[in-house]
Formats: sequence, structure tokens, C-alpha cells
Amino acid sequence: MTKDLKRSLLLVAGFVVALVVLLALNRTGGGDDEPAAATPTGGGGSVEVPVVRDDSHVLSPAPDGAPVLVEFLDFECEACRAVHPGIEQLRQEYDGRVAFVARYMPGPGHFNAENAAVAVEAAAQQGQYEAMYDRMFETQGDWGEQQVSAADLFRTFAGELGLDLAAYDAAVADPATLDRVRSDLDDGLALGVEGTPTFFLDGERIEPQSLDDLRALLDAALAD
Repeated sequence: MTKDLKRSLLLVAGFVVALVVLLALNRTGGGDDEPAAATPTGGGGSVEVPVVRDDSHVLSPAPDGAPVLVEFLDFECEACRAVHPGIEQLRQEYDGRVAFVARYMPGPGHFNAENAAVAVEAAAQQGQYEAMYDRMFETQGDWGEQQVSAADLFRTFAGELGLDLAAYDAAVADPATLDRVRSDLDDGLALGVEGTPTFFLDGERIEPQSLDDLRALLDAALAD
């Protein structure tokens, strides 16, 4: 299966995952189902793909040996925006004890998802990854689900964050910035990610059905 075909399949799978996550967020209890875990595998079964790379963006660092939670996300994904406050809450609760890592997974069904990821990556080159990351979710309702480019709006965000716009423009135009985004996407596809958000904890795929489920998984990882 080609990479382009795999990327296209994310469109259908993304809708399913988004519905599941949004329903889970509205649940008042943890439910009877236990979160499933899947060990990541390479696309062909022979090449091991790391869940975290040396250049992956670490939102919250933790000491060596601490649990590592990785989220593959799409800035235009409504489910990702819905879980964002919960992830921020967990980052505060587990600060210094669990490492939180974010990786790009722009879906082909979202017109501006890749543009948004490129804008965030360009901001990262000026040390403003997290500020732009937050801005994307805060403003998603203004630019999401549009069929016209929001690149100019994202540039406005860069200016509001005080970035050097000449350097930002150069980063956005640099093919290496897009390649960096797509390298995350390709890793996600090789790891079997079919929609967003998708989480991995210490290298294993997890499927929490609520914030409490995710908290319980983190506590279990800390207890090991």
C-alpha cells in the first residue's frame, strides 16, 4: 500500500475515531470496558518505527525512565480540540513525573490541517511551539472545516506571538519544514494510527475511554 493511499484512508478512519472520542468525553463514568493496548509495528512488519524520535516535541519533560505519553494529533480535528483541555489538566497533575509528547498527524480530509502543522513547526523554530500549538486549538472554530487556505491567518498568529515574521515566512516556505511534519505522519501510519487523537504510552498504543481511564493508565505506569 502506498503512503498516499494510507494517508487517504485516514479520512474515513478519522471520522470514526472522532466520534468515539467525543462520545467518551461526554461519559460521566469510566464504563465497563477496559482500555485496549496495542504494540506498534512497522508498516511491513520488518522495520521498527520509534513512537518518539529525537526531534519529537516534548510538551512536558520528565526524568529518564519516566512514563512517556505520546499523542498523534491533527490541529483541525474536533476530537483533538475536545481532548486538549484534559491533556493540559493531566500535564499539570503529572508535571515532572510523566513526559508528554505531541506528534503531527494531519488528516487529508482537513483542508488546513497540514498548513496548521507547518505553522506550528515554523513557530517551533523560534522557540514558540507550545504557544502556537495552543493558539491552533483555541481558534480552531474560526478556521477549521474551511476549504480555503488559512495560511494568512496563521501568519497573523505568528505576529501576535511576537515571532520574527521574515524568519517565520522562510520556515513556512522551506520544504524541510513540511518534510518534518510529514515524517511524523509517515511514522504514525507505520505505527498503525488510523485517526486522531491516538495515544501511545511507553511505546504501546492505548485506547482510553475517558480522562479517568487515561489517568489510571498513567498511574499504573508510574507504579511499575
